[in-house]
Amino acid sequence: RELLLYPRHFGPNINELLTQKLIQKVEGSCSGRYGFVICVTQVTSIGDGRIREGAGVVTFQLKFTAIVFRPFKGEVLDAVVTTVNKMGFFAEVGPLQVFVSKHQTPTDMVFDAQSNPVSYVQHNIDEQPVRVTKDSEVRLRVIGTHFDASEIRAIGTIKENYLGLIM
Repeated sequence: RELLLYPRHFGPNINELLTQKLIQKVEGSCSGRYGFVICVTQVTSIGDGRIREGAGVVTFQLKFTAIVFRPFKGEVLDAVVTTVNKMGFFAEVGPLQVFVSKHQTPTDMVFDAQSNPVSYVQHNIDEQPVRVTKDSEVRLRVIGTHFDASEIRAIGTIKENYLGLIM
C-alpha cells in the first residue's frame, strides 16, 4: 500500500505515524481482491520514501498482513435480518449484505404482509410457527457473490437442512 506524507510529519516517530495512518486508511475498508479488511495485524516493511516532484509530498510503500473477511460460494454463515419484503429478505453478516430471495426459502414458508412487523412464516404441524422478521438470526448458505472494486454483495439460501431461523 502506498501512503503520502508531508514533510512536516518527518521526525523520530515517522514509522509509528505511518503505521497509524495505514491502520486508519485500511481497517474497515473493502477491496474486491482481498475482501473486507477487519484488522491490520503487522506492518512487515516500510519502504524508503520517494519525493514526488512538484507535489511537496513523499510516498512510502508499506507491506502489511491483515485479517480479512472474504465470503465464498458454499460458505455457511450466521446473519441478522435487516429488511423483509415480498421479494425476500436482506441479512447482514458483519459488513457483508446478503439477499435471500423468496425462491430460496423453504417451499412452505410464506410472506405474511398482515403481521407486524412483516415476516416470512413457516407453519409447523405440532409446534409454534417459525417467523423470520427484522432482527431475527438466520443461518444461511452463500450461493453467489459479486465483487466490485469497493463492495461485496452476496445471495444466500435457507432452503437446505440445518439452515434457517436460529432459535
